[in-house]
Amino acid sequence: MARKTPGLNTSSMSDISFLLLAFFLMVSNINTDMGIARRLPPPLPDNVDPPYVKHRNIFTVLVNKDDRLLYNNEYGRISDLKDRVKEFLGNPDNLPNLPEKTPVDIPGLGMYEVSKGVISLRNDRGTSYDMYLQVQNELTAAINEMRDELATTRFGKHYSDLNKEQHKAIEMAIPVAISEAEPTKIGAK
Repeated sequence: MARKTPGLNTSSMSDISFLLLAFFLMVSNINTDMGIARRLPPPLPDNVDPPYVKHRNIFTVLVNKDDRLLYNNEYGRISDLKDRVKEFLGNPDNLPNLPEKTPVDIPGLGMYEVSKGVISLRNDRGTSYDMYLQVQNELTAAINEMRDELATTRFGKHYSDLNKEQHKAIEMAIPVAISEAEPTKIGAK
């Protein structure tokens, strides 16, 4: 007569596994706030042409397929981009080759000369995602530093510590003006 081999009752093992999986999914954090925060402007109506921007008001940033930077027709390094953008947008000496400024009466801030500068960013189709993010980070860092400097000068606090009205005033004084063209093969006609 053959002996029966002893076995374990595993019928409830699948239920326990499912409950453990559900528990870990509910209590774990999934970071979904990845990406670049940009507010897109509303689309122009069909019968309206895009606004004209003078050449002196445009800071051109090109990134080629080899991840080399060209800004305002000069090769540059990523480490210098933030300072160049700040100098361009700030135009502290009102130089004629840097952007114009328009005096604007900003609630809570008073009269302030707002730059008409626009950063035009264009990438090659072969640009690496890492380089694209580095450029975006430097552009954002330049604007954030300018906002923080103005907040410290005018309100005696860092930009992140301001109230809602002060935030709005600083954002009106130093707007994010980044134009991003569709990636192309740079140099192609």
